[in-house]
Amino acid sequence: MSHLDELDEFEAELELRLKKEYTAVFGLFRYCVLTQDATYLCNKLDLAQVSQPNYPFFHLRMEDVWVWDKNRPTRIIPRAEVELRGEGDEPSLTAEALAEKIGESLSSDDDL
Repeated sequence: MSHLDELDEFEAELELRLKKEYTAVFGLFRYCVLTQDATYLCNKLDLAQVSQPNYPFFHLRMEDVWVWDKNRPTRIIPRAEVELRGEGDEPSLTAEALAEKIGESLSSDDDL
C-alpha cells in the first residue's frame, strides 16, 4: 500500500468518525449554521445584519458550539463568531421561518 493510499484511508476514517459524532450530537443543539467554510451546531445564535452599499453583510455570534472540523482535537468550543458577506452567503431562512416550517412557535425567551 502506498503512502497516498494510507493517507486516503486515514482521511476517510477521520471523516467517518466525524459523521458519526455529528449524528450523535445533532439533537443536543438548537441551531445548525451552514456556511461555505464550515458547519456549526449551537444553542445560542445572535444574527446581526449590517447594511453595506455593495453587498450584504451578516455577523453571527454563537455560544455552546460544536464545529465540523476533523482536524480539531476538540470540536466543542464555548463561543464562535462568523462574518458572512457577498453573494450566496446570506442566510436564506430566518429562525422564525424555520420555526413556522416545522410547526413550532418561538417563545419570547428564545434567543435569535
